[in-house]
Amino acid sequence: MSNKDDARRKARELIQQFGIKSLPVNVERIARSLGVKVEYAPFDDELSGMAFIKDGVPAIGINSLHHPNRQRFTMAHELAHIVLHPTELKKAVHVDKGSLRRDRVSATGTDMLEIEANAFAAELLMPEELLSAALDERLDLEDPQVLEKLANKFRVSMTALQHRLHI
Repeated sequence: MSNKDDARRKARELIQQFGIKSLPVNVERIARSLGVKVEYAPFDDELSGMAFIKDGVPAIGINSLHHPNRQRFTMAHELAHIVLHPTELKKAVHVDKGSLRRDRVSATGTDMLEIEANAFAAELLMPEELLSAALDERLDLEDPQVLEKLANKFRVSMTALQHRLHI
């Protein structure tokens, strides 16, 4: 996989494979169904999560101190690395300090693995079909209360929702 479109397509394939038709998407069930070991532990605050493959078993570590919505995005992001970048994970543990990176590296598109993982996670948690159904033409997407209600429906952060909607 080499771009965001492929990453989104792979997430849509999982949505279809698991018959996801309602919200919120149960990303942990998807991960565990794919044979991924999911562990929660209190990490340093800047550490969101990690992904690795040990003895052929993929695993995700999630910061238990973070907000549940952030944990969901982190899990989807780390699952993306397992699904999209298994070769890289066999070489080293992938550690994420902030799952939804909005820094200069991410903005300039120089860290393609992170960009792909974010695109996958956003599509998995906020599938295009379900997002389109939730968006009403009368919704004022500039109203913070409307956005907050929508974010709560998907159980994602405002940042993740705004990123997904390209706001």
